[in-house]
Amino acid sequence: MPRYFTDEHEWIDVDGDTATVGITDYAQSQLGDIVFVELPQVGSAVAKGKDAAVVESVKAASDVYAPITGEVTEANGALEDDPALVNSSPEDGGWFFKLTISDKSELEGLMDAAAYKSFCDSL
Repeated sequence: MPRYFTDEHEWIDVDGDTATVGITDYAQSQLGDIVFVELPQVGSAVAKGKDAAVVESVKAASDVYAPITGEVTEANGALEDDPALVNSSPEDGGWFFKLTISDKSELEGLMDAAAYKSFCDSL
């Protein structure tokens, strides 16, 4: 399953026409301890580059942007009970939402793991 990254520190796993979205370990480490997550509603449309969720930490609140356009098919309910899951497993169990991909060509502007690592090293 290919994984892509954005310059806003979201990751996206693509499996056919479905994508899973979360924030990267880098983003999580910059935010600090996560205390609250607001997830998008199932059935809502999200647009590439627009805010789709909110994450609040002891340091700040931050928007989570949709890496691509699509319709939300699932939100990670485990984060409502345990938002700290984003700290312990940001790129696995701490995923935010799943969506149906509207336009696969939007994936072309995203980074692969090597490009994202290089991007983070330059920050």
